[in-house]
Amino acid sequence: GRQLNGLPRHLSQHVGGFVLTEGLLERLVPIENATMKDRSVIEWDKDDIDELKMMKVDVLALGMLSAIRRCFDLVNPMRGTAIDLTIPDNDSATYDMICKADTIGVFQIESRAQMSMLPRLKPRKYYDLVVEVAIVRPGPIEGGMVHPYLKNRALPADQIKYPKDDLRVALERTCGVPIFQEQVMQVAMIAAGFSAGEADGLRRAMAAWKRPGVLEKYYDKVINGMRARGYEDEFAERIFSQIKGFSSYGFPESHAASFALLTYVSSWLKCHEPAAFLCALLNSQPLGFYSPSQLVQDARRHDVEVRSIDVNHSRSDSTLEPRDGEHQPPRGAGGGTAGDRGRDQPAVRLGLRLVSGLGTEAADRIETARDRDGEFAHPQDLAHRARLTQQDMQHLAAADALTSLAGHRRQQVWQASALHAMPELLQGSLLPEDDLELPAAAEGEEVLWDYAATGLTLRRHPLALLRPRLAKQGLLSAAQLDKIKSGRRAKACGIVTGRQKPQTAKGTLFVTLEDETGNVQVIVWPKVYEEHRSTILGARLLAVEGVWQRGDGDVRHLLARGFENLNPWLGRLATQSRDFR
Repeated sequence: GRQLNGLPRHLSQHVGGFVLTEGLLERLVPIENATMKDRSVIEWDKDDIDELKMMKVDVLALGMLSAIRRCFDLVNPMRGTAIDLTIPDNDSATYDMICKADTIGVFQIESRAQMSMLPRLKPRKYYDLVVEVAIVRPGPIEGGMVHPYLKNRALPADQIKYPKDDLRVALERTCGVPIFQEQVMQVAMIAAGFSAGEADGLRRAMAAWKRPGVLEKYYDKVINGMRARGYEDEFAERIFSQIKGFSSYGFPESHAASFALLTYVSSWLKCHEPAAFLCALLNSQPLGFYSPSQLVQDARRHDVEVRSIDVNHSRSDSTLEPRDGEHQPPRGAGGGTAGDRGRDQPAVRLGLRLVSGLGTEAADRIETARDRDGEFAHPQDLAHRARLTQQDMQHLAAADALTSLAGHRRQQVWQASALHAMPELLQGSLLPEDDLELPAAAEGEEVLWDYAATGLTLRRHPLALLRPRLAKQGLLSAAQLDKIKSGRRAKACGIVTGRQKPQTAKGTLFVTLEDETGNVQVIVWPKVYEEHRSTILGARLLAVEGVWQRGDGDVRHLLARGFENLNPWLGRLATQSRDFR
């Protein structure tokens, strides 16, 4: 019920190849203006539309499509290539990266739950990604399909058992376990005698899972149909349980296949073109699970050079620049390995759009003035040529974006604040006056300013500044944790970048801690969470004591036993930063 940008209410024209209505849509359904500008919504919900037998077309907008397009637009001119969504499959370096759960920023497989599954499922081909996308969902999890699938996947194909050989045609491609909606419909037709129409009705009932009684009416038909065809009651009950599980967001196979394509392409780009991938993600915000700070931290850990915002070099969007003294030679699509990351890569110049409080129009005027008349010579020159207000200049100074014009941040703030005192007739003139030499701020203060003004820092990570103090308390970094044996008691500390309590986790909380070396995944059982709830929820810098575990496929996490809120160690950074993530 959402109107597309620029689409008139008279929808007799073709949209995506279909004619939606013969006349005005407003004659059929009540329409009202949406909160978002230039958008309209239909007042009836999708179930009402379905009851009235009206055609409903879902138009799914994915931010990752925009990010991938932006990445192609950066890579192809630089490499002299013409890569697109048809990037060759079976790239071993890409799948190596995926199996290690090195997927921050990648479409669909960047969440904590997906990262935990990747080392266990170990995708090595495209269809593995189709399954991966679909299996980490409430439907398969609640239906108890995950562990049977992983168990069967480890077996030779001839050792996978089926209740009856008739079901092999429906379940063979997923190792004997139904994962997709289409398979549930196939099983209902083969094992319970459903007609095609009845199976489609079952699909619709699964889609209407919030409406009580809609799915339950199929129970007797499923159980009795399977019993009549010789299936054990236990199997029939398990299948219906899985059907109920699918009613909580089970995936159609076609949907998962489409998503898996974007998963693979975004993974390939992260693996082989990490600089362009970071640049495209930054220019597509808001997007995905991770903030610009986390994306930048991850890219720098992969040897991507990221350069600060500067009015004489930055455009509104983030851009790519050659590394000093280096030339990026063309490289064909699919070339290189994971080891290329950092080599043969341009630098990423952060864009003016990241400056908190600076409007888009002001950023565009800076870019236009510099392109027209060259670099700016002085803060007054910038303010005059780009027609910036004192507030604009103060935002730029706070973001350390005037370095090439005024030196360190304190000098920038001083000069930006002094601009308002100049008479209007003299604005744009470089008046001779002695600059006040201010001492540079300490690194900790600079980091505070960075987070407050841009949401990220290119200086040392806050935890790097605290590492000597943390080490005295026996608090390990993510890199140090990776080297200890499973089952050992350990203590870690990091900035809290995520707290998740999935519906399927039965009260278990998952916390992500970030330090200067990487991320630590923390599991908090419900009882432990209740005992330490205020500490966990109130801490931005959290110390965790627990047991270090390596699970199936080398999945790593800290099983929490105790917590300590270390916010005071961050000082003002804990309360004044705009965004730690």
